[in-house]
Amino acid sequence: MAQPDVRRYVTQARSMDTFGRVLCSARDQHFVVDGPVQNGCPGEAVSPGELFLAGVATCAVELVQVLAKDQNVPVQAVSATIEGVQDRSQPVRSDVSVFNSVRLEFHLSGVTAEQGTQLVEAFKRR
Repeated sequence: MAQPDVRRYVTQARSMDTFGRVLCSARDQHFVVDGPVQNGCPGEAVSPGELFLAGVATCAVELVQVLAKDQNVPVQAVSATIEGVQDRSQPVRSDVSVFNSVRLEFHLSGVTAEQGTQLVEAFKRR
């Protein structure tokens, strides 16, 4: 019988002495996140929204690399740019803050246009 492929991820976040500054930890890695200046926070470190988008872009790059490897496609480099727009004057939902739009753009090298398109389409199906 096949074992289930269960992955568990644990991170922690705690407030710091500076209002709006958060210390985050994942395993033995630590980083600081700042709330935006619009909330009265420092706004110097990466913001929660940027961190969320970075997580999506990171997942996208890693997954395209895995897909290329699985398909024996000789991708040399993968990068992604992600942009999220939040228009607080026109909220998508009234009960939570969400992005009004998100755009993810890939840049691949070492592959043909057709191979690149196939990898991105495979990513979208995952």
